Amino acid sequence: MAETSLVETFSNRKQLRLESGLADRMSVRSFNLVLCGALAYGLIVNAVMVYFLYAPLQQLAAGLGWFGWLLVYAVPTLVGIFLSNGSTNPLVSFIGYNLVVLPIGLLLALVVPGLPAGIVVKAMALTAMVTLTMTMVAVVKPEFFLGLGRTLLVALLVGLVAEIVATFLLGYRGMLFDWLFVLLFSGYIGYDVAKSQAYPKTLDNAIDCALDIYLDVINLFLRLLSILSKK
Repeated sequence: MAETSLVETFSNRKQLRLESGLADRMSVRSFNLVLCGALAYGLIVNAVMVYFLYAPLQQLAAGLGWFGWLLVYAVPTLVGIFLSNGSTNPLVSFIGYNLVVLPIGLLLALVVPGLPAGIVVKAMALTAMVTLTMTMVAVVKPEFFLGLGRTLLVALLVGLVAEIVATFLLGYRGMLFDWLFVLLFSGYIGYDVAKSQAYPKTLDNAIDCALDIYLDVINLFLRLLSILSKK
């Protein structure tokens, strides 16, 4: 039942995007420029937070208990995703986008500075290569990725549950799940890129699609960081 509800939620979100802003169309070029600009904006904000603000952000996190971390990270992220995907107003979607970008920047500021620079650079390069490759394939073969939505969602949910059980109940510390999620988020990049080109070309849809791809890229980067650091 939970799986069905999640699938229905994603279907409703897709239908909302397909029906939104029918009178506010923009050109394909403008749509993709806004999408890429919004994606770059989120990644640049995260880079600035990690490079320039990591010390105060780490001090902030050190003073938070689990409940404080929940309020600072999990709650804004979920609210941001809800706002962005549940609204047809570009301004509201952009506010939601920022509510996701800023907490993830905090997370990255806690993780990235503690790793060797070589590992971080390599993870960034691999993430960029995978993102560009999957984007090009999605543009050439969008029908392949558009048929993977339900499969990717089910695999993601099963993988998350299995990882939680294996990590916290069985003490597993290997790289199996990291590799699994690298494959899944690589597929999600292709899927979300192909999906973005199927939606009406509106400003709100461009921001919403940028958020989808941003989350795919960040999750891919974090999993590659985990693999490289374990090696």
